[in-house]
Amino acid sequence: MTNHRSDIFALADSYIDESAAFSPINSTFLGIPGRDHELDDFSVAGAAKAADHTRSTLAKLATLTPIDEIDRIARDVMVERLEAGLKLHDSFESHVLWGVISSPPSGIRQVFEMMPHETEEHFKNIELRLLAVDKSLKSWISAIDEVAKKGKNTAQRQVKGVATQLNQFADGGYESFVKGATEKDAVGHDRYIQWARYFTGAELDLEEIYNWGVKDLAYINERMWKVAAQIKPDAKSLREVADYLETAPEYEIHGVEALLKKLRDFTDAAVKQMDGVHFDIDDSIKFCDARIAPDGSAAAPYYMPPSEDLSRPGTTWFPTLGKDTFSWWHIASTWYHEAIPGHHLQCATVIIERDRLSRYQRTDAWTSGYGEGWALYAERLMDELGGFDEPGIEMGYLAGQALRAARIVVDIGMHLQLKDQNGVVWNAETAFDLLLNSALMDEDFARSEVDRYLGWPGQAISYKVGERFWMQAREDAKTRLGSAFELKKFHSFALKLGPMGLDPFAKELATWDGK
Repeated sequence: MTNHRSDIFALADSYIDESAAFSPINSTFLGIPGRDHELDDFSVAGAAKAADHTRSTLAKLATLTPIDEIDRIARDVMVERLEAGLKLHDSFESHVLWGVISSPPSGIRQVFEMMPHETEEHFKNIELRLLAVDKSLKSWISAIDEVAKKGKNTAQRQVKGVATQLNQFADGGYESFVKGATEKDAVGHDRYIQWARYFTGAELDLEEIYNWGVKDLAYINERMWKVAAQIKPDAKSLREVADYLETAPEYEIHGVEALLKKLRDFTDAAVKQMDGVHFDIDDSIKFCDARIAPDGSAAAPYYMPPSEDLSRPGTTWFPTLGKDTFSWWHIASTWYHEAIPGHHLQCATVIIERDRLSRYQRTDAWTSGYGEGWALYAERLMDELGGFDEPGIEMGYLAGQALRAARIVVDIGMHLQLKDQNGVVWNAETAFDLLLNSALMDEDFARSEVDRYLGWPGQAISYKVGERFWMQAREDAKTRLGSAFELKKFHSFALKLGPMGLDPFAKELATWDGK
């Protein structure tokens, strides 16, 4: 352990290396060599081995004493995340919850996109990994069968969604899953609060959050109408404004290559605008790539962090959904979210903070509330800085904000079976209508989003809940520090803390001295 700053950092390092044996897919994402020819064992027995490894790691952590504040945070983050994951394993939730956004088949599909393919060895790894697909999928099927015998079933909507999404694997093979799956989409309060705790790292008052989401959506929609008056004064609905913007020539981008160039140039411009002013961006992470998402991906763009050694850059992914013409009005804000100053700046900063963050914090401590909260805060920051000073682009930003507020309403509403303002219990169709008309999503995207919420309870609320924590932490610091508060220093300190649950994040920021 002499090569590490402390025993806690050494344990975090060994945990990541040892975990590679349980998830070759994750090893490829991290850039850990040696398992690029293998795939995961998704069986209950395979998961139990990983869980035993987690328990033994927690036991070792309990015997170690932090040497300083950096060490204390590293320990606390690791304990909170590992314990949260174990609760999902022990309740079999980790086996039951899969769907169109996240599932073993989609993980298998994505990992081939991330593999290098330049040398003979690379292609041999791809060949061997392709041969391992059947065994890996069968291990997943065995887990579904085993937990079903315990009365744990995945919702039919998610099963059908995955079957459609991966029809090249399905070919009728998912029919038995659909027959044995539950028809009920909602997971109920007890299951929901467990997932919400995992995704946010916070103890939440769900009723308060729901009511806050309703009010926030109303406020955002009010601002949208003011912007709509500048774009299309005679519009009778916000949907009409969105449809107008979608075909407005000034926002159209023709062709995939033109889109990729636009995305890369946009990110480069954001780096030049932000660096040295609101952030200090290390040269090693200034580049963020843009690629087209593989067929079968969900409708939303996404980001994947760089490998540990930065040999693979952070990458944003855009799903074309078969289209060849794209409209920039709603993409600009999304790319601030995904690239700079959003996820790329956040995740890549963590990767290079080797002196301050343990290997576990850098690679495996991702918490959606902290991470997605930052990315949504990044969009809001760009709004505050005048980044959306053109009505169409501002409407795109507001539509994104409306989406995240709507997620609060429909995610909690559907899973807890709450009633909307008309007295109707939230369901897939009323959620679709809200996304279509209040968040200005197109129909395909809105359908995909509803499936996402029903298959991933508690994740969708993490964006707005996280942003709320970030904004509150910033405003509290301003009040506490007065003229000593500097925005760049706040950003630097908060990002270098690394990912953690929102409750411990708020606690750490409350003691920041402004330096």
